[in-house]
Amino acid sequence: MLTVACRFLNTVILAGSLCLAELAWSAWQTEDAILMGTSIRIEVWHHDAGIRQQGIARALEAMEKVNHQMSPYVQDSQLSKINRLAHERPVAVDHDLFSLIQKSIEVSRLTRGAFDITYASVGHLFNYHKQTRPNDETIERAKNFIDYRYLVLDEERNTVFFAKQGVKIDLGGIAKGHAVDQATRHLHGLGIKHALVSAGGDTRVSGDRLGRPWQIGIRDPRKTEEIIITLPSQDTALSTSGDYEKYFVEEGITYHHILHPETGKSAREIRSASVLGKDATTTDALSTSVFVLGIGEGLQLLNSLAGFEGILIDHDGNLHYSEGLKQGNPGAGQGR
Repeated sequence: MLTVACRFLNTVILAGSLCLAELAWSAWQTEDAILMGTSIRIEVWHHDAGIRQQGIARALEAMEKVNHQMSPYVQDSQLSKINRLAHERPVAVDHDLFSLIQKSIEVSRLTRGAFDITYASVGHLFNYHKQTRPNDETIERAKNFIDYRYLVLDEERNTVFFAKQGVKIDLGGIAKGHAVDQATRHLHGLGIKHALVSAGGDTRVSGDRLGRPWQIGIRDPRKTEEIIITLPSQDTALSTSGDYEKYFVEEGITYHHILHPETGKSAREIRSASVLGKDATTTDALSTSVFVLGIGEGLQLLNSLAGFEGILIDHDGNLHYSEGLKQGNPGAGQGR
């Protein structure tokens, strides 16, 4: 069929290539949704339209499952149940949630507490929609409950217990990345090798865009409609944490949702932190950690970890790169 409209051999090759390219690019499918309080985008390539549709459906279902398990805003979520009852007795949860809490504690130890899901002991007192916040005296009292070591886990029973009354947890610094990974796992299970899954500041790409790398942009923290840098990526996860994602301004002071576990107040070292790596669960947690740690300690942490790189933006808009990126080797997450 490709040769019918073509008279010369060289034209046959060109026309055939164009037709094949059109067929290849027509095998992409994109779906946008709102889940977990953020914008979701899934792009997949597969020659079978049924597989594409099934993949997108399974990916969205997996992300919705994470949301229903781990959202503090869903009253009957397992995380909400933990926060209501875990100070009274151990609360049994699904293996998926239990494993993510375990992972959170591992990151807390790695970062010496810069990442700590018990930040919610203070964090739940902020309402960014209503633009209300606790006063300093209330924060001082509540921050005494911020310490991941108050979490007591029973691996045999998959239970979570709070060793101190007043503790609360929130997986906002890791759950979206986990949802992205879960969605990607379902796509891979169907044989989809070229895909993008994005949830707000967390993105993971599989394969490439049919011979070309994916182009993932990092937003300018002060002009969020603009891209400050674009990274060619393949089989990589990228997570960005910034002071512009969830915030309000009161008397000229910005109060955002990334709280420093030591102070119970918004971390103010930098404007944004982006981390590249092999999986979005880890890059999500590390981007939060690095945002809290700031330029010096944040880059020191990234430079100590194999397979992870980062870009930090300070308050003057300057970009600071981890060693691998400074050396022109943006291969984080690609087996480096």
